[in-house]
Amino acid sequence: MNDITWNWLALGVSVLLFAGLAVLSRTKKAGFSARVIIATVLGIAMGLIFKGHTTYVAAFGTVWSNAIGAIVVPLLLFSVIASITNLGSSLRLKNIGVKTVVFLLLNTLTASLVTLGLALAFGVGKGFNVAMPQHYQAKHVPQVLDTVVGLFPSNLVANWAANQVVPVVIFAILVALAYNAAASTPKGEAAVKPFKTFVDAGNVVLSKATQIVVGFTPYAVLALIAAAISNSNLVALLPLLLVLVVAYIAIALQMFVVQPAILGVTTRTNPLRFFKFFWPAGVVAFTSESSIGTIPVTVRQLRRGGVPDDIASFVSSLGANLGMPGCAGVWPTLLAVFAVNSLNMHYTPLQYLMLVALTLLVSIGTVGVPGTATITATSLFAATGLPIAFIAISQPISQIVDMGRTALNVAGATNTAFIVAATEHQLDRDLYDGRKEFVDSDLDTDALDTDTEEDSAKVLAGVSATATNGDAKAAARGNANGTDTDTNASARLHATQNNSNARSAADASAAPTSAPAPTDSPLHLSAASNLLSFSPSAALDGQGDDMCGLRSSENKNKGKTE
Repeated sequence: MNDITWNWLALGVSVLLFAGLAVLSRTKKAGFSARVIIATVLGIAMGLIFKGHTTYVAAFGTVWSNAIGAIVVPLLLFSVIASITNLGSSLRLKNIGVKTVVFLLLNTLTASLVTLGLALAFGVGKGFNVAMPQHYQAKHVPQVLDTVVGLFPSNLVANWAANQVVPVVIFAILVALAYNAAASTPKGEAAVKPFKTFVDAGNVVLSKATQIVVGFTPYAVLALIAAAISNSNLVALLPLLLVLVVAYIAIALQMFVVQPAILGVTTRTNPLRFFKFFWPAGVVAFTSESSIGTIPVTVRQLRRGGVPDDIASFVSSLGANLGMPGCAGVWPTLLAVFAVNSLNMHYTPLQYLMLVALTLLVSIGTVGVPGTATITATSLFAATGLPIAFIAISQPISQIVDMGRTALNVAGATNTAFIVAATEHQLDRDLYDGRKEFVDSDLDTDALDTDTEEDSAKVLAGVSATATNGDAKAAARGNANGTDTDTNASARLHATQNNSNARSAADASAAPTSAPAPTDSPLHLSAASNLLSFSPSAALDGQGDDMCGLRSSENKNKGKTE
């Protein structure tokens, strides 16, 4: 058979497998996480059987990636503004922000130290002989000043079009802080209340849209993994097998030993319970290689574990851009030791500690830059004078390691969210310890529920009923507590349309600041996940899709990444 016939045959088999996954969903014989794992196994089989003939199959993954990419900025704007306005107190916001940054960076530091110890113990790079690529084009590393300036919004429309997440986050924070300042008096609160209603309602709608798209994750994972395996060159990985093994050992130690230890010490909780809530998000992160695209699942699981909506929303969005232990801790440190040993350089213990310190510094300096792992490694090599071409040599395994790196990034953000919530005395320990079941008071149907999750088509049909139920529950909560029924975006819209006079009277007698309003599901930015390509030729040309959940819009249009 010719190539076209093989491509069509692969497509036909994939459609049948998609139908099987849909049946598992509708009959509830497999939850969300189970179907993602099944899809991963099926994708590997498809890639091996139809090697080099998955062009049509990969299109499903591309469509899913584009759909998630389209919702990034609007979801980001609404969810971050809603989360920060719900935090209320500027002092509380400051405490949460500082703790989030500290513990995210602590994850990067410990990951770097763990990797350093393992790389030295295993002697990574010793005796490694390979011809250095002559035509490798080093990744462009922006100057520190340019990086800092680029973090701030310049033209929101341009930032939106380029999917530049950090400037959009900062803009959203500015708007949210402005709202909090304006709502500090009764008169100001009454004036800006319609804006809050609009933001919360937008957050609900976009969260629902995200749930629908994420509901198709198992099908996209099958397509993405099939394309990855189909286009890989396993022979090229053999010389770098030790680097690959050490990378995953470091990831496992950081994820299953170091981070749980930090969680247990700081919160005095059972760290093993953490994995019950992290598992679904970890599976999605590992298979999709998109830490930003995993945020909807991450927030949902944090809520199930007792973390309030606002903290889950804030920490998850910041953790997708800062303190990534996999991409900014494990990978650059491992590559640096690999290069040092390969070149027979003699580093003292102090020099190795300086290497770790530089890793932490350059990780801060490259926040929000697409291709974090490669850019951070390039920055570290430039700062230490190591040959940047070594990054190209390691690129064939970089894509395989990226699965573990992304899962570790998400684990770090999830771990930090639990720590911040517990230290702020906001963690529901009954939920965390399993003494009570999680009940989503606003959602009777949830596309991300790992036990009762329905197919995305079914979710679409249930959105209307869910919203109506949410209105009734929000109104009941408001009456029971004697507070403004403005605890849910849908309830507020209903009250505005049907009882504006009563609402005005309630506003006049309300306290200067209303209680934090729980949102339906404050999910965040989702970014296009990358098609996984291990091609050594692509790596040596500097075209590896090494994204850690971030994608450059300009290069996406060219089919390449930075």
